Amino acid sequence: MTQERLASSAHATGPLAGRVIVLGITGSIAAYKAAGLASTLTQMGAEVHVILTEAATRFVTPLTFQALTHRPVHTDLWAPDPATGVPHIELAERAEVLVVAPATAATIARLAQGLAEDFLTCVALATQAPLVVAPAMDGGMFEHPATQANLAVLRSRGALVVEPEVGHLASGLTGRGRLAAEERIIAAIRQVLGRRGPLAGVRVVVTAGGTREPIDPVRFIGNRSSGKMGYALAEAARDRGAEVTLITAPTALPAPEGVHVVQVERAREMQRAVIEACANADVLLMAAAVADYRPAEEAPQKIKKTGQELTIRLVENPDILKELPRGRLKVKAGFAAESEDLLANAARKLEAKDLDLIVANDITAPDSGFGTDTNTVTLLFRDGRQVPLPNLPKREVAERILDAVQELLQR
Repeated sequence: MTQERLASSAHATGPLAGRVIVLGITGSIAAYKAAGLASTLTQMGAEVHVILTEAATRFVTPLTFQALTHRPVHTDLWAPDPATGVPHIELAERAEVLVVAPATAATIARLAQGLAEDFLTCVALATQAPLVVAPAMDGGMFEHPATQANLAVLRSRGALVVEPEVGHLASGLTGRGRLAAEERIIAAIRQVLGRRGPLAGVRVVVTAGGTREPIDPVRFIGNRSSGKMGYALAEAARDRGAEVTLITAPTALPAPEGVHVVQVERAREMQRAVIEACANADVLLMAAAVADYRPAEEAPQKIKKTGQELTIRLVENPDILKELPRGRLKVKAGFAAESEDLLANAARKLEAKDLDLIVANDITAPDSGFGTDTNTVTLLFRDGRQVPLPNLPKREVAERILDAVQELLQR
């Protein structure tokens, strides 16, 4: 490794900067996918140490992972190491999380039984780090009672199992057994790394997406919200250790790993879900774009063209934030998506809805607002402070909002 690369590794940046991740790879045909996982984790700043079982080396080579992680790859429990007498113990002590991906039925059984037969299982038995298991095998093997019982044992010990996906398998059959997508495994890793984070023990409710108010069985009144901001908030809160409930209107986004998701459609459905979830919550982040109006009557059948004007009478929806009892909520935060008089309108909402924090978002600004991957917002606090943020990715905006929430919780 060059001196330049050594310096780069020592000052890694990224969402997983400096985190020590041990990645165990077992003898599944999906082992090749672990190369992408190792590469992504390394690019996110993690210190990735790879362990290949003997069976895994029949599918992938140590050189591949050494090139991707810039670190030696462990394959042999009995290989001498001039730096330490017991390398598997040293690695077990340094690990912040042990990830087994892909995990075969055989390795899952060994982990459940506490066997110490090779480098990987010795590390698993010696480490105090949380365990993430991503099974990959034929569908019949995964569904077998023995495999399910072994996974149940691992879960009972605190392991996080990233369920495999349904699809075409190496056997030629279709079933549940495909290795989970890389982003799902990384989300699980971030979740377990955050278990002792600054929001550990805090219950957070996040709303997301745009509600839909039916006109008839085909049409609805809605808005342009993509849900991206709310989903980013849910994931960021999860990664800080919070117990997160995401109440979401319809979106095209996948459900975040490790988050309790409640699906709703209409504003009144969201209101009921928010009231129920907030009964035992500490923080509410109301990022959803809730329709202000709904049709007074919903046509039971599709409305046909008649050549005449169609008049739809609208009535106001409830103001969820304004009408929500504070109860045990310690932080009540909302969003103000405005097209004019941004700060003045946001300040009025902050006071009228009894909020601790409101996020003001100019939806007319470029690369900001509905459907974009970035946002330009200003944070307004109850004490009169205003904190403008530059245009940032929505995940980074979420992190800044949660910094503010943590500050409010400490008061």
